[in-house]
Amino acid sequence: MLEPLNPRRVAFGAAKKLIFNDRDPEQMLQELAGLRPSSNPTEPRQDMSRPRKDILTNIDEMYREAFERAKATGDEAQLVSLDFAYRREQLYFEILLDVREALERK
Repeated sequence: MLEPLNPRRVAFGAAKKLIFNDRDPEQMLQELAGLRPSSNPTEPRQDMSRPRKDILTNIDEMYREAFERAKATGDEAQLVSLDFAYRREQLYFEILLDVREALERK
């Protein structure tokens, strides 16, 4: 008896085939991370990272807009929550950006 098709598994298989083009996913991920040279060494590595300043400026603008809206409505609890969330996310992003820069130097 045939088992019914699992749509999630079919979609995942199609996406995997499209993304990895019948290549080993582990090898592809290592190439993308720069841990292993690409299969085509003449192909220049494209750096798609956004500058640190741009990322932190976007976070600042986003929270500033939300902070101004909360300030206009007089919602003190929201102001405190936004302040904490802003500082926490800024710290997270700075850590991630430090890791990214360390990996790019390798």
